[in-house]
Amino acid sequence: MTDNETPRADGLGAFEERAPDLAALYQALDTLECALSTTMRSAATSEELLDRLKEASARAAARAAEPEAPEQPAAAAEGPAAPPRDAAAAAAPSAAAASAPPPETAGAELEALRARVLSCAACGLAAGRQRAVFGQGVSRPVVLVVGEGPGAEEDRQGLPFVGASGQLLDKMLASIGLSRGANCYIANIVKCRPPNNREPAPGERAACLPYLKEQIRLLAPRAILCAGRTAAQTLLGTTEGINRLRTRAHALEGIPLVATFHPSALLRDETLKRPAWEDLKRLRDLLAAGAGAAGAGTAEEKGAAAGTRPAPEAGAPADA
Repeated sequence: MTDNETPRADGLGAFEERAPDLAALYQALDTLECALSTTMRSAATSEELLDRLKEASARAAARAAEPEAPEQPAAAAEGPAAPPRDAAAAAAPSAAAASAPPPETAGAELEALRARVLSCAACGLAAGRQRAVFGQGVSRPVVLVVGEGPGAEEDRQGLPFVGASGQLLDKMLASIGLSRGANCYIANIVKCRPPNNREPAPGERAACLPYLKEQIRLLAPRAILCAGRTAAQTLLGTTEGINRLRTRAHALEGIPLVATFHPSALLRDETLKRPAWEDLKRLRDLLAAGAGAAGAGTAEEKGAAAGTRPAPEAGAPADA
């Protein structure tokens, strides 16, 4: 009894709980009677019932004597296991690779695109630049690295990632067998330096994004590494933060994409080096799985997939 229940004054409450439901009892008896009469009608005599039991027993014995068919192995029934999603994405031809021009003409098209960028005045950043920064690397890269935009040193030299952040980026790439001189290409979301190294405005990103999309088409990389929140958000069309983006698998037009912290963030906060190293290992494993699934690749690609030199497990690349 709960606190909200009140006992009946006539003392009949407990009795009513124990008293049988006569209507339900009568209904059960009627059901039993119908069942018995149905059985008696279907087997009018005991001899007929006995014959039916004998027939059933004979059928059961015959089934038991039959040899059992061998069970098919589960692996054969299910077919070969599918490769992991990231490996399949790295091995499958991307939309960018399908639309990329032959290597002998891609270089010429890149140079034509570079000339357009160097003379571009589509946004206000052009007025304050010394040099537009188109990009740097090989024409058929394993990995395309995308940063936010040029800094002061990049603006002066016209090359991407050449300051302290660039030196750290080179070490990070080398730790997994990558290099801008051998198997990488490095570019930015915007091609001109924003004043005081501020974050590029949405209009500035939109003005430069077609150039980067064309670079991706011509370069046809096997994977993209976004260095920093701005690069990842712009290419993926999202507003999520880098801490969420870097922990999930992404793809851009069929190209696997890995997001990580910008090297400048690692220079400001060394505690980010460990998670950044995990991102690099994920990129390395993705390339290795893709190379294994594809069963082919140039010597540079295989070296990048395997990692030409082991990196320490204690954190980011040495001296990073």
